[in-house]
Amino acid sequence: MRHKHGYRKLSRTSSHRKALLKNMAIAIIEREKIETTVPKAKELRRFIERLVTTARNADLNTHRQVFAVLQDKEATKKLINEIAPKYETRNGGYTSIIKTRIRRGDATQMAFISFV
Repeated sequence: MRHKHGYRKLSRTSSHRKALLKNMAIAIIEREKIETTVPKAKELRRFIERLVTTARNADLNTHRQVFAVLQDKEATKKLINEIAPKYETRNGGYTSIIKTRIRRGDATQMAFISFV
C-alpha cells in the first residue's frame, strides 16, 4: 500500500525520473503549455511550483539554485525574469492541469499543463 507515500514513481528509476522532470520543466518554461499524461502532469506541477516559489526572490543566489536544478541557462533566465514576477502576490497555484483526451495507442488519459 502507498499510504502517505510522497511522490509518484512513474515506472522509472530515480535518475530517469529526475531527468524526465527536469526536461519537462524546461519545456513548460520555454513553451508555457505542454501536453503529457495526467500522472506526469501532477508530478510536474509539484516540481515546477517549487521552482517558481524559489524564483520569485530574484537575486544571484536564486539564479544559482534554479540553475542547479534545471541546468539550462535560457530556461533559468526566463523563469526568473519573466514568469516568476507575474506571481509575486500569489501564494502557490501557479499551474493548471486540464484533462484533454484518451491517447489512442495505450488509452492513457492526457492533459495540458500550463501556467495560470
